[in-house]
Amino acid sequence: MLRFTTAGESHGPALVSILEGMPAGVPLLAADVDTDLARRQQGYGRGRRMQIETDHIEWLSGVRAGETLGSPVAMLIRNSDWKNWIDIMDPAPRDGDADGPRKRHVTRVRPGHADLTGLLKYDRSDARDILERASARETTARVAAGAVCRVLLREVGIRVGSHLVHLGGVDAARPVALPDDLNAAADASPLRTLDADAEAVMMARIDAAKKEGNTLGGICEVVVTGLPVGLGSHVSWDRRLDGRLGQAMLSIPAVKGVEIGLGFETARRTGAEVHDEIEAAPGSTRTGHVRRRSNRAGGTEGGMTTGEPLVIRVAMKPISTLMRPLATVDTATGEHAVAVAERSDVTAVPAMGVIAEAMAAFVLADALLEKCGGDSMAEVRRNLEGYLARLDERVG
Repeated sequence: MLRFTTAGESHGPALVSILEGMPAGVPLLAADVDTDLARRQQGYGRGRRMQIETDHIEWLSGVRAGETLGSPVAMLIRNSDWKNWIDIMDPAPRDGDADGPRKRHVTRVRPGHADLTGLLKYDRSDARDILERASARETTARVAAGAVCRVLLREVGIRVGSHLVHLGGVDAARPVALPDDLNAAADASPLRTLDADAEAVMMARIDAAKKEGNTLGGICEVVVTGLPVGLGSHVSWDRRLDGRLGQAMLSIPAVKGVEIGLGFETARRTGAEVHDEIEAAPGSTRTGHVRRRSNRAGGTEGGMTTGEPLVIRVAMKPISTLMRPLATVDTATGEHAVAVAERSDVTAVPAMGVIAEAMAAFVLADALLEKCGGDSMAEVRRNLEGYLARLDERVG
């Protein structure tokens, strides 16, 4: 079915995103991808790297005349900062390599980062061999793949959006009814939140954390509308949609928690306070002509979509690079040290929401093709229409 892989290091020449399994005939322009790449770079509290890079994709394969071909879609995203790191990141051996480590080598490993564990696992002496790939810069290529998946979903009436609901100890009030165009409303905020009052307090927290050399985490909510009932399956553990979504979200760097619907709150309530009552809803084809009076389940039951909005909350820990570093061990000497201070953000939670959208779009596009597979966009659309027609017949 659908799968993607990425390649590249944070300060290497470029990132590559390869998406396999996309049907032919999906209308696709570079702007469809570049828009999401730009959204990933926004957010109050970001570091100087966002001022250096202006991410843009170059098609390598899989697209011609504005449509996918059915072959792997390969995209290249160049790193503008590469020119400043050639001596450090050059893949070829250089004179002097035998005399000692290259410049900017890292042995004062950061608590909370992949530095130490990766250095030990891969038997390296310089943690830069680890941190360059573990860097969240890699998520640029994920967003590129997710943007293509978003276009596929859009073609069948499915929309993916997100907004920030918590940052640095401050909760944002969630509107009773979300805006019809969630991303347009969220992107208008420097923190991608819908609560202007909370936004002002959050920005003050970010400013204070920056002065302290500290970092902040937070929570974003991803909302997907237009899904038909029945994506995913209950029959095997690896086909349950909520499990697939959880794995995708937890693969995002610094993400430590995922909830669908009420999530952990369900463990604190009775069954009568948790489960969504069902009633007839003639004309609501994508939900099977029924509806939930509430959506505490967040759009899934038994590992499958219900047709109600899919609601996922994703928690990101504070970034592990602190400008006032924590204590660590120098792996070259074994002695006490303070961790290295790589260039970093105070917070990247607003960007994480865009990355979470991309991962959700990928999982849902895969589940859609699993249910309504086809070699072309027209065939996928016909198969979905046939499934929806059968739902209508059941009610008729």
